[in-house]
Order: sequence, then structure tokens, then C-alpha cells
Amino acid sequence: MTAGSGEGGRGWRAAAQDALYGPRGFYRRPGEGPAGHFRTSVHASPLFAGAVARLLCRVDEALGRPAVLDFVDMAAGRGELAAGVLAALPADVAARTRAYAVELAERPAGLDHRVEWRSEPPERVTGLLFANEWLDNVPVDVAEVDAAGVPRLVLVREDGTERLGEPVAGADAAWLARWWPLGAGEGLRAEIGLPRDRAWAAAAGALTRGLAVAVDYAHTAAARPPFGTLTAFRAGRETTPVPDGSCDITAHVALDACAAACALPGARLLSQRDALHALGLSGARPPLALASTDPAGYVRALAGAGEAAELTAPGGLGDFGWLVQPAGIADVLDGRRAPG
Repeated sequence: MTAGSGEGGRGWRAAAQDALYGPRGFYRRPGEGPAGHFRTSVHASPLFAGAVARLLCRVDEALGRPAVLDFVDMAAGRGELAAGVLAALPADVAARTRAYAVELAERPAGLDHRVEWRSEPPERVTGLLFANEWLDNVPVDVAEVDAAGVPRLVLVREDGTERLGEPVAGADAAWLARWWPLGAGEGLRAEIGLPRDRAWAAAAGALTRGLAVAVDYAHTAAARPPFGTLTAFRAGRETTPVPDGSCDITAHVALDACAAACALPGARLLSQRDALHALGLSGARPPLALASTDPAGYVRALAGAGEAAELTAPGGLGDFGWLVQPAGIADVLDGRRAPG
């Protein structure tokens, strides 16, 4: 922790809320949006949108092919995933799909006219609610253990300078005790995930029937990072988090706590690697014989295999966590079923 000189500062949750979503915040800016600062699975390959489209088709089948099938893209960026899913759907499913992009920034020019742009998710959803790298940008407070072994709130000034504030108390203290006990070691840190639990419970609570999925950098109670994960990204590079609106401020998500906060039963946590494998993405190289019979096809298949490998790579995107919570349907991501 960087010791601040003098008083001042506020909790990381309030500071990041203004820095990300205030009038001059990082996510309010026009232009290229998050894709210009960090690379998500959506930006890595259109294969990701194709896999989500297959997941939506499975949900559609489990719902009995309703007249209207909802697809809700939380924290939609510039609508890349919603547009990509619509483009990848079979024509008969696309004709019944009502796609929503939920984002605070203004609607980007040129987005598929079929995508409804909203600042809040719809009140009732029958279909698939998909939150890709949303919860890591729901601001949270940070706690740090002081020399006496007491967890205190970390206060931060706009230049990123930190100091310790009051002891963590109330609901925040209860959350830490249940989900991220810090112990007494000076300097140990945690992000207090209660606002994310509430945000996920509210969003997934709109699901009447279907599937809610949260995909994010994640950890669980068995392996919490001892010094937290608060960081930032600017222009494609990881950087020091400074709450001045110039960078994305993010921290990994306690997805197990989010799962418990939501009333939907049957929650399951799995890696992106396992989820995408269950949806038919493997990253396996095409057979070499194809190179002689269809050279152009072999090159395309090889490129696709490389993109699939990136999306499922250990130590990279493949390690992202998927929180899967069905409502009134079977588990359509059961890895035992055939890909497709």
C-alpha cells in the first residue's frame, strides 16, 4: 500500500464508481470503447459469439422454442457480442430473438438495428442473460489489515495515493468473515464483493425461465489471493489503478459468493475452457490431409483452431470462470452432451 500524506480520500468503491461511470468516466467516453484498452474473449475471436449463439440455441430448445427468445448482453461495450450472436444464429432462431445490449455509454453508430440498446436490463427475461466481464467492473471497496491485525477500509485519492480508514464494519465485515477471511497478517488485502453479489442477484433475478451466465476473472474461497487483485488497464497494458477516469479499474470476482447471493437454484462454476469445450470449441488442429484436398479450407480451419486455442488456453482466457444458473430448465452446459 502507498502511504498518503495528510487526510483525504474515499473508499475505492465510490472513487471507482465516479472514475468509470461518472460524467467523464472511462465507460462514458465515445469512441472505440473498452476494445481499445483491453482484450476480451468477444474481441479475441468471432468464435466466442458463435459459441454463445449455440448456447442460446440450447436454451431455446430447453424452453420449447418460445415465440420470443430473449438474449441480454450485460455490459455490452459497443454491442459486439449481441451483434455477433444475432449474426451466428440460425435464421429461424434469429427471427424470434429479441436482443438487448445493456450499457451506460451511448449507442454506437452502425450497430445492428435488431439490437435494443438499454441502460438497464429488461424486467423479465425468457432466454439467456449473459454477463461477459461485467462483474469485475462493478466497483467494490478494498480492505487491508493494519499493524494491529484489524481489517480497515482503504481510502484513495484521485492520484491513486492510498491510506487506511476506519475498521470494516456491518454488512461488509460480515461478507469478509464469510467469503474472504483475512487473518491478522499486516498488509493482507481483499476486495469486498457484496455490491457484486447484489448486482448479480438483481440482474439474474429478472430471469423468469432460461439461463443466467456470468463470465469473469474469478477466484473461489479455496484460493483467494492474499493481497487482492485490484488493477487497471490503459491502451492495452496493465497499469497502476488511479481513479481519475483515464483507465479501466477492475478486480477479480468471488463468483462463489455471487452464486450464493442469487435465488436461482442449481448454480455451477466451471472454467471457460470446459464451458467452450461443451459448446464444441476444442482448439484441435485440422487433419493434415485437408491441406492437400482443400488448401484454402485447411488454412481457414487452422486459423479457427488457433483462435479456439486462445479462447480455451490454460493461464489465459480459458481460466476465466463461468457461473451458470438455470431457471426452470435443465443444465444445457452439461459436458456429457454432444457438441453443437
